[in-house]
Amino acid sequence: MGALELKGITKSFGVATVIKGVDLTVADGEFCVFVGPSGCGKSTLLRIIAGLEDATRGDILLDGQRMNNIAPAKRELAMVFQSYALYPHLTVRDNMGLALKQAGLPKAEITAATDKAAAMLSLDDFMTRRPAELSGGQRQRVAIGRAIVRRPKLFLFDEPLSNLDAALRVATRIEIARLHRDLGATMVYVTHDQVEAMTLADKIVVLRDGQVEQVGSPMELYNNPDNTFVAGFIGSPQMNFLTAAALGHRGETTGIRPEHIAIGRGQGAFPGTVNHVEKLGGETLIYVRSDVHGLLTVRLFGEHDYAVGEKVSLTLQEGRAFHFDSTGRRLR
Repeated sequence: MGALELKGITKSFGVATVIKGVDLTVADGEFCVFVGPSGCGKSTLLRIIAGLEDATRGDILLDGQRMNNIAPAKRELAMVFQSYALYPHLTVRDNMGLALKQAGLPKAEITAATDKAAAMLSLDDFMTRRPAELSGGQRQRVAIGRAIVRRPKLFLFDEPLSNLDAALRVATRIEIARLHRDLGATMVYVTHDQVEAMTLADKIVVLRDGQVEQVGSPMELYNNPDNTFVAGFIGSPQMNFLTAAALGHRGETTGIRPEHIAIGRGQGAFPGTVNHVEKLGGETLIYVRSDVHGLLTVRLFGEHDYAVGEKVSLTLQEGRAFHFDSTGRRLR
């Protein structure tokens, strides 16, 4: 079991309050991702769960047990950091099994646990190597393996892919998703990358300025954002925001995703000029400058030939626009 509940969590450093009353439930076996811009409080909230920071107010419960006054080592959780935090003089096997050795477990039990984790992470051939002999992706897998062998109730990940290149981030992301399926464990994962959040999470918690903006599944947030912040943060390329009045729509702002704008060389809802084109093979991104709405992004699937400076017309797909009031809240 590994059900997590946060009740009214607040964290202040002096006069600055960085976490402002967070309430959250993470079900047993759920993969929950905290996402938001730098400085939103996501890593601080994770450290409070881990016991590395104390909450100023509020309660942390794991399977119904209050964790506030329990030492980090006793909370039955394991944390994977952005830095691998491996001991350079120890082998892969010894790094992975160190916590079990310190706990006084028999050598045979430690070997069995590290072998099992190594098999899950494809590290079997590297067990006698030291961290300096491994790639960045392999080191991160060792760090994950070190967490697995402890068999915690809760896994915490603090931006674990930030130090990897693009290809390794994708590969390691797939491995983490597979591990979640295989282990059935509760995982809380922090990232500023909304693509990681969308591809890994059962539940996404969008944070801004120490507060929860919205909680939901990836597609709930994508298709039903509560406000302009969530609408603009979730989705890549991000949502376009247009002047509602110029379109004859209610509200202050109209939002529409790049794939829901039609572009053509004939008549359309409003004209524009191609400012830049990105041909990515499987899709084409066209940046169009509109006199009324500014720079807009159009996403087309496949290869398309539009030239910089070309005059085009844009039309919003029916029923695909979102409308927001002057405070940024969604109009339903």
